[in-house]
Amino acid sequence: MSRMSISIFLLFFLLLQPLTALAQVVPDSTTLYRVETTDGNEYSGKIIYQDDLELRLSTEKLGILTLSKKDISKITQLRPEKMKNGVYWADNPQSTRYLWQPNGYGLKAGEAYYQNIWVLFNQLSVGLTNNISLGVGMLPLFLFGGSPTPVWLAPKISIPIKKDKFNMGAGALLATVIGESSSGFGILYGIATAGSRDNNISLGLGYGFADGGWAESPTLSLSGMVRTGARGYLISENYYIDTGSDYQILILSAGFRWIIKKAGLDFSLIFPFEESMESFVAFPWLGVTIPFGKVKNPEK
Repeated sequence: MSRMSISIFLLFFLLLQPLTALAQVVPDSTTLYRVETTDGNEYSGKIIYQDDLELRLSTEKLGILTLSKKDISKITQLRPEKMKNGVYWADNPQSTRYLWQPNGYGLKAGEAYYQNIWVLFNQLSVGLTNNISLGVGMLPLFLFGGSPTPVWLAPKISIPIKKDKFNMGAGALLATVIGESSSGFGILYGIATAGSRDNNISLGLGYGFADGGWAESPTLSLSGMVRTGARGYLISENYYIDTGSDYQILILSAGFRWIIKKAGLDFSLIFPFEESMESFVAFPWLGVTIPFGKVKNPEK
């Protein structure tokens, strides 16, 4: 091979190297990612290199991790404001409700969740638009010897007055019992929520109805949630019910929400108070919320 041929070959080889490196290395100094592996682990950080075989992730606490591409199940871009002290603060899987009561925030279009309370209570809620959602629910008592089965619809509208600071909401629980001849029952409500989806307090007012008649007095509610860390919330949901005839009921609760992967586990104690009670009692509450669906317009 002549000197001229060798020189041309070396020049071609040197020119090719930047193109090869560009195809393999993906520097990203600003965007954060969550990398999920097939063994169930999750890592958050910046992708500093990847090719067809491996990915290198720069994390705040574990340093640079080299992961095999065949061991990666999912890569998700994260919001930088959710990263605190090297830990990604997961979204609230049930930001539109407390234990059971809705707040002023609403589901976004395409967003959905399934909620189960003590196995029997089942509700599926879907965001039809960014301001309107619909829930459908059932207590499947027909599984127990064909018992009458309560079913319901739960439409809701939410109106953001000031984004992430103050929301208004209104809705209804429209229920009936399959297997009985009685007419429907439920409640119409309005609610105001101050605060963000992570930390807020809500004041609500609702009127119940049954068999064509309305309650004499409204039910008042005061509820709130406070985020305690990357995966935890303190939650309280409380009601004052005036049944008329000088008979009132106060229901208080103190609970906690824990985020497991993407699902939310709620556990609480419910404390009812009324005049005829002779002793203090508390009832346990256990519920799970599983979000799913795909948000169509997340910025709106």
